[in-house]
Amino acid sequence: MVYCKLMANEHSCCVYLGDELARYAFGSNHPFGPLRHESFKNALLSQKLDLAVDILPPSATTQNRLELFHRHEYIEKVRRLSKFGAGYLDQGDTPAFTGMYEAVLAVAGSVCDAIDRLLTGTYKRAFIPIAGLHHARRHSAAGFCVVNDCGIAIEYLRNRYGIRKIAYVDIDAHHADGVYYSFADDPDLIFVDFHEDGRFLYPGSGDISETGEGDAKGTKLNIPMPPGADDDLFMKLWPRAEAFLRNGEPEFILLQCGADSIDGDPITHMAYSPCVHAYVVSRICALADEFCNGHVVAMGGGGYNLDNLARAWVASVNAMVEAEQTTSPQFSPGSLEQALP
Repeated sequence: MVYCKLMANEHSCCVYLGDELARYAFGSNHPFGPLRHESFKNALLSQKLDLAVDILPPSATTQNRLELFHRHEYIEKVRRLSKFGAGYLDQGDTPAFTGMYEAVLAVAGSVCDAIDRLLTGTYKRAFIPIAGLHHARRHSAAGFCVVNDCGIAIEYLRNRYGIRKIAYVDIDAHHADGVYYSFADDPDLIFVDFHEDGRFLYPGSGDISETGEGDAKGTKLNIPMPPGADDDLFMKLWPRAEAFLRNGEPEFILLQCGADSIDGDPITHMAYSPCVHAYVVSRICALADEFCNGHVVAMGGGGYNLDNLARAWVASVNAMVEAEQTTSPQFSPGSLEQALP
């Protein structure tokens, strides 16, 4: 992996690290295990990126803030099951664990704290590795996601800062169904999601025909990718997504950069390299500079091969650091319909 040289003495980016985030995990035998945070941290330090960003501790939030997105009854269930760490929050993918309530307060709180720091002018970009829990619905958990910090962030931006036009971009291998269906009828949420075709992977949604509902029709872009999709195919499709985002003129950008789309993940079938993550982050930062004062909050999302996760997320942070100095390479645009099999 080739990284660009770092910016000198200019910390426009912050990264959240700490035990409170690392505690969001389901045990050593679960794909979403406790070593994900440490693997990223070690790679970040080995690349000396801690010298180019500010490392911030996790920040806990309140139950009221979780309930900007989630129903009160569901969060009370999370509180109850957190005390005992037994049972499941859904039909079998998301087990309860002791201390999970405090862990989700740290995940969602760090995302909200990043938003605060960006909108008060402290930073332009932020990265939270253990975040991007995009499957949880307003009333339930799903797919390893106890809460949906992405949805909480959207509601927080609107309730606290009055920001309506928000872009949500997701390159995780799994479709962000918890975000899409929660805001399918919201014309102010610009939604772009590259994911493995739902015919082959959980959660089985995100068809190209799903473009929003009612007044929001046409504000959502789902791009299902075939198993084995590689960098070349992604680069052919990205110009369509970038044009879509530019047309939406967002005031703030949220990016979920799940690493389970990297070749070799144990539970998906994609074949990207970390170059895709670096490229997307660089382009998102360029769009943010154009439309929303540079404001990008990136969330780690999925990724169950620890080496892949570390490489993709470090490449993402490096791209944030380099965003104002690097000119991204150009790729030949291709239409979505022609590129998909």
